[in-house]
Amino acid sequence: MTAAGEFLADARRVADAILYEGYLLYPYRASARKNQSRFQFGVLMPPAYREIDASEPSVSQTECLLEAPDDAQVTVIARFLHLQRRQAEVGDGAGGFRPVASVRVDDAEVTTWDEAAEREHRVTVPLAALLDGGVDAAFEVPGSESAETLTDRAGRPAGRLVRRQAPLAAVLRLRAERLPGPYGALRLRLTTENGTRPDGPLRRREDGLRFALIAAHALVHVPGGRFLSLTDPPEWAAPYVQACVNTATWPVLAGPEECRELVLSSPVILYDHPRIAAESAGDLFDSTEIDEILTLRTLALTDEEKREARATDPLAAGLLDRLDGLPPEMLERMHGAIRYLGPPAAAGRPGAGAAASAAQDRSVPWWDPGSDASVSPESDHIEIAGVRVARGSRVVMRPGARRADAQDLFLAGRSARVEAVFQDVDGQVHLAVTPEDDPAADLQRGHGRFLYFAPDEVEPLEVPT
Repeated sequence: MTAAGEFLADARRVADAILYEGYLLYPYRASARKNQSRFQFGVLMPPAYREIDASEPSVSQTECLLEAPDDAQVTVIARFLHLQRRQAEVGDGAGGFRPVASVRVDDAEVTTWDEAAEREHRVTVPLAALLDGGVDAAFEVPGSESAETLTDRAGRPAGRLVRRQAPLAAVLRLRAERLPGPYGALRLRLTTENGTRPDGPLRRREDGLRFALIAAHALVHVPGGRFLSLTDPPEWAAPYVQACVNTATWPVLAGPEECRELVLSSPVILYDHPRIAAESAGDLFDSTEIDEILTLRTLALTDEEKREARATDPLAAGLLDRLDGLPPEMLERMHGAIRYLGPPAAAGRPGAGAAASAAQDRSVPWWDPGSDASVSPESDHIEIAGVRVARGSRVVMRPGARRADAQDLFLAGRSARVEAVFQDVDGQVHLAVTPEDDPAADLQRGHGRFLYFAPDEVEPLEVPT
């Protein structure tokens, strides 16, 4: 595989996770309340849906900065889910069928449910054409209907599943312009527009979803080009970054760290070069949860709950099959560890605490703080901007650009008190803090629930000595 192919393959793994983000949530059953209202990310509704709810757009726009020669080629891979209504039916006694909530086949059951099919449209155009007025690339996805007969072990028909998809129509609009100045950079704009015209009136969100581009995102690839980070741009590019307009999407550098020719335009906020954790055993469709906790909760489902989940969606059935056969070593890989820093004399030397703990008696569990005799929570510290920061220090929270949670923006500029200084098994330092204006601070402290920041994400309030 070429380097470009490896870059795309790496980025696709993250894009696939985005495609199914929130698709089906624990406990993976159609009857669960959280699965009654689905498809929350990257939904581009048909224009007619604006009459019902103007908050869900029909168009997304991505703007990013690029350095590339005029003879470069730009490839856009637009990806989304296409709603597929799966209706369970049984014979009506007169040679026809009638819809039902579910069909039981032997010991299994299949329910009426909204599945989704993966769609992808690729277009490659010369950069020169984008600089010379732009390119509009329209595409369509035809509607479809199919029927699957369900038979029991004896070969007798038990019912059928009818799957229906509505036709879709969309357009990708690509534009580019050179930026002023000596750097020769350009602004690249990608607009994804749902132009589908429904075949009937839309009365509720479920009607609009039939004609929507769901979890819509795009990979933009310019071989030989160099995209600039929008979260950490060079100083000269900062004003141009601020002028970029991104609507219902967020572009980040994609692929491995050395890749600069690929951007992932995502409907969820990501950091540059996002990766799938090596410890992950597979997609759980809900990245708001910790894999280990969600896996354990799923394994604890009753047989009846698992049966209902399997009847809901083939992806849920596959997830349960995977977790039921998960070997212990895979579950162990999901388990993380945090250690305190070493004694004061080792402060500022990341790795000292971990190295010391490695020499301890292996008979003591690795996760027990008492296994490391060098642990001293009361005095462990780190130096930030010439200030000694330890338990009890006051800091101002400055969430970094690499964070993916938009809620962190509400913490910016607020003061906090440091509760502890931690070091993980990779030698990275983390500060556990509690916001000073949090009315539940004492309760959170009592439960050991803190916010965690890297040293470069806080600003000491004390004056350096």
